[in-house]
Amino acid sequence: MKPLITRRLGRTGREITTLGLGGQASIQWTGEGIDPVAIIEKAYRLGVNYMDTSNVYGPSQKNYGEAFRRLGLSPAAGNYDPAARKKIFVATKTHFRSARRPAGARFRTDFSEGMMDGFNVASSVDDVRRSLSLMFGDGQGGYPEGAYLDSIQFHNLNTMDEVDMIYSGLDDPTPGREWMGSLAAMLDFREGTNRTGLNPEKEKLIRHIGITGHWNTAVHLHAIRQDQRRIIDTMLVTVNPSDTKYMGHRFNAIEAAAAADMGVIGMKVFADAAYYHKEPRFSNKVEDVYLGVGSDDLPSRELIQYALSVSGVTTLIIGIGHINDDPGKCQLEQNLLAAQLENPLDPGAMKAIEDRVTSLGKDPANAYFQRKSTGLSAPRNVGAEADSAMPLLGRTAIRITWDSAYAGNAPIERYEILRNGEIIGKVPHLPQITEKRFFFEDIPGKGESIENCHYTVRSVDAKGTMAQSPSFTALP
Repeated sequence: MKPLITRRLGRTGREITTLGLGGQASIQWTGEGIDPVAIIEKAYRLGVNYMDTSNVYGPSQKNYGEAFRRLGLSPAAGNYDPAARKKIFVATKTHFRSARRPAGARFRTDFSEGMMDGFNVASSVDDVRRSLSLMFGDGQGGYPEGAYLDSIQFHNLNTMDEVDMIYSGLDDPTPGREWMGSLAAMLDFREGTNRTGLNPEKEKLIRHIGITGHWNTAVHLHAIRQDQRRIIDTMLVTVNPSDTKYMGHRFNAIEAAAAADMGVIGMKVFADAAYYHKEPRFSNKVEDVYLGVGSDDLPSRELIQYALSVSGVTTLIIGIGHINDDPGKCQLEQNLLAAQLENPLDPGAMKAIEDRVTSLGKDPANAYFQRKSTGLSAPRNVGAEADSAMPLLGRTAIRITWDSAYAGNAPIERYEILRNGEIIGKVPHLPQITEKRFFFEDIPGKGESIENCHYTVRSVDAKGTMAQSPSFTALP
């Protein structure tokens, strides 16, 4: 059997199959006559090595735990094979943004608090231990020495303040701090340290940390720019042919994550089956699980290959509704076959798939999980400062600075700087993966008053679309 194609998962250095097993579909909502454990076992035996799940996916982690024990991947089982365990990448998720908080306080999106799976869960630390117990332990809170998660991901980030909460305390993780964001705690469990006071045994329970989200690509960009220490290794984000009809990830968060050498995992390849058999909304019941293999009008193969052709994407997670002994009728085998893409589709082939999705009226399928399109934005936070850099010549330098624009349906190519309506300079666009701002320095003509110099900065994309900032003058 020919080895499956793999790609490097960013700076994790791990080689990952181009199809990963999603933790939802029948692994979460299991229909009559379907065995979720058999789906996991088959994926493993076919060579799939990226396994996705979450603490908010109902019985998903428990089903993985049963499969891992059968397959010798759990240190709690007598048949444990450590070498085999190292070959798979198990990624789960937490919806907690905080790891510690004052008594009675609650961060507004820590909504998964309470009794879940028989566990009392109140923080991201609790979620890590719950995942380990369900997938590699006794399922009742205990987990054996040597159990670990390949990744814990901060799930479904939607707002800037959620990102700020995650980072809270990272630079000052003293144990006496009342509010402790989840990132500092996860770093302790990755490094085997106890800077936060939340890992007294100095356990090493996780290998990598990631972020996920559907809705707001600006939030992902915010998280990446704040990550000066490059702690966050992966990003899970939606990617399908309708992406650029919304506030798209392709030319925004995915471009930035790739530039930061993060591994990018694509999801919602079929728009959570809204491209096929149900209305645009999140799945939440057995009947929502799609059991077909694409459609004549919209083959699943094309959608998979489109997503894998988006620059920067490493792998795709796709939930499996059913497996079948007949390879032609088996979702898992057909999806895996489609993912064996040796070379990305060319731009023309990708555009043809986009056009087919649009012509079939399928673009609204993304509306429930992705922000409405704002098109190419103007450069953000634009300003200027006067600097008497040439006092002997009686001239003043003007330093103009700005933050990256948000791309629309094409990548940003450059920024143009205008003084009194005339272009005086151009700066190439690069993904802004740190807080360092774009800049341009202007020296007005001798004797020219800086108060009469009115500047604008505009973004220009690959299609020639422009978006311009309001006019401004230099600060004194």
